[in-house]
Amino acid sequence: MIRNVVVGQVRDGVTREQVEEALQALRDLRVDGIEFALLAGQDLGLREGNVSYALTADFASEEAYRVYDLDEEHNRIRRELFAPISASISRIQFALPG
Repeated sequence: MIRNVVVGQVRDGVTREQVEEALQALRDLRVDGIEFALLAGQDLGLREGNVSYALTADFASEEAYRVYDLDEEHNRIRRELFAPISASISRIQFALPG
């Protein structure tokens, strides 16, 4: 099992509604031929210095992750919804134990 973790910091002036629209687009995303579990949310502000949003997505295999990563709609969401609002985005993919 592969877990994809993404964290992002929004640009000044970006509203919570704009972030939620982008996150919801990913929550609603379906990719033909693969199943994945995606959780996403905005920072609650419980600690200073946190990033603005985060998401995790779990995939059965590296191949499934690669299909998701190359998906046309997924890349449209990244390009049109996340890129304009994000000052920085960091990612990591790692294997879950078991």
